[in-house]
Amino acid sequence: MTETLSAGSRTRTLAIDADRLWASLMELAQIGAYTDAATGLVGVDRLSLTDDDAEGRRLLVRWMEEAGLEVTIDEMGSIFGRRDGSEPDLAPVMAGSHIDSVATAGAFDGCLGVLGALGVVRSLDDAGVTTRRPLVIAAFTEEEGVRFGTDMLGSAVAAGRLSLEYAYELVDARGLRFGDELARIGFRGERAVRLEPPHAYVECHIEQGPVLAQQGYAVGVVTGVQAISWQRVTIHGRAAHAGTTPTELRVDAGLAAAQVIVRIREMVDSGHYGRLRGTVGHVSTSPGLPSVVPDRAELTVDLRNPDDGHMAAAEADLAAFLASLPEQQPGLRVETRRMAKTARVPFAASVQDAISDAAADLGIPTMRLMSGAGHDAQEIAAIAPTAMVFVRGQYDGISHNPREFSTPEDCAAGISVLGTTLLRLAEEADA
Repeated sequence: MTETLSAGSRTRTLAIDADRLWASLMELAQIGAYTDAATGLVGVDRLSLTDDDAEGRRLLVRWMEEAGLEVTIDEMGSIFGRRDGSEPDLAPVMAGSHIDSVATAGAFDGCLGVLGALGVVRSLDDAGVTTRRPLVIAAFTEEEGVRFGTDMLGSAVAAGRLSLEYAYELVDARGLRFGDELARIGFRGERAVRLEPPHAYVECHIEQGPVLAQQGYAVGVVTGVQAISWQRVTIHGRAAHAGTTPTELRVDAGLAAAQVIVRIREMVDSGHYGRLRGTVGHVSTSPGLPSVVPDRAELTVDLRNPDDGHMAAAEADLAAFLASLPEQQPGLRVETRRMAKTARVPFAASVQDAISDAAADLGIPTMRLMSGAGHDAQEIAAIAPTAMVFVRGQYDGISHNPREFSTPEDCAAGISVLGTTLLRLAEEADA
């Protein structure tokens, strides 16, 4: 018999089938699996809107349907699985993340949040429990941003920060258009992309950092996401023969690129910009020949900061430095293009507290910490009360790497906290 929870059952906890959760994570990880040449480890390469991504999506849809969920796909290809509540007209409680990956991923980034939410639904079915509010699992498109250059893309359009038209016109490194690729893999859905605000949104994610492991906690309560700035810098110089052109007559785009990299590290080390983090993750030069002074260099700059004021100061000073490069090498020309920018996002105290209370009742100690990485939760926070559950990663929390790993026990702990939180939020009445 199906049990309908009452408002007085908000102290109830939910048991998760840890073996089933782990099996689903490992099965999805086989799609896009590859052997890393440097380490010999098996990783995951499932870039958004590739054939492997399409195969992963089809598996997720099948699992959702087998769990009795009503599956819909929006105009961005984001997948939603809905489980009705006893009061189906109430705004749902939503949980999810993404299943696309970077090219050198592990099995957990994003996938734990989606498959963990599915595990919660399966456990509710096992227990014969119907929640008051509907529950919705979301798998958002192109969270990583590595193929089309804008991270959290599906959730940003769903929450209204970016337009559908903007997203469709994005192109990858081969010039393939997002809208065309979405149609090609068969996931350009009919559901309107603008998301109706849920009652609350909770996302579980591997930490992707070392803090939980260093502090001895399996689970963390996330207080928010720091500000993130991505830009592409293109430096135009002048090609010249490496042997015959005097140094003082060169317009060396490669040298200027190196100066940018060093300058970013100096800014980080200076302490003038608070807890600034700066990364140049991509560098390329043209024509790329050993005997030719580069006439062009391209690099990406990733800045992150938990303080919006410090971030603004860092961006302004970096812009001034880039503008000064032609003074050091007359003839240089510098172009910048914004790839992504998000302000610091604080999460709702009420949802943080719900997560903490759930963990305490499960006997799982937690700590609070801010996310250094971007997540779909930061976009949904614009339209609904939101917070996140972090799960401890092993090997100093390495992520975006085949060594990314969390134990079955820690994954089960995090999803138990997620499930208990969702169970309780789904019993809340409208204010």
